[in-house]
Amino acid sequence: MRKCGPDHRALYHTCEVLFLKTILQAAFVFLICLLGEGIVHLFSLSFPSSVVSMILLFFLLLFRWVRQEQIQGFVRFLQQNMALLFVPAGVAIMENYSYLKGNVLPFLLVCVISTIVTFAVTAYTVQFTAALQRRRTKPQTNQKEDGVQ
Repeated sequence: MRKCGPDHRALYHTCEVLFLKTILQAAFVFLICLLGEGIVHLFSLSFPSSVVSMILLFFLLLFRWVRQEQIQGFVRFLQQNMALLFVPAGVAIMENYSYLKGNVLPFLLVCVISTIVTFAVTAYTVQFTAALQRRRTKPQTNQKEDGVQ
């Protein structure tokens, strides 16, 4: 794959536009995060602002006030670099190891159990969603077979 550079003017322009789109998408996602932070502080909620932000983004996507394509580039960037997002948490655990020293076994047990629960909930959610999608497409298929359009 060719790199962006002055030798390839059209490709450079394409990369520049893609970069600017990604920056705008990042700004929008960070604005949603800021709104989530504001909602938590305004209503003195007891759960993290990141959760409020995800719920807010979910409803924006659900009601189609925001289309998936409008944030897809930045979300793809975050997915590709997700491992970097766990570095601060790992560093924090290592910095506070003295607090965990006597509780390593319960800590690991909680980690293993929560991982298994997360896998199970994710699997059942995917199965439930797939069943809903099959149920929605099945009547349309039957109507086409009956000659009704």
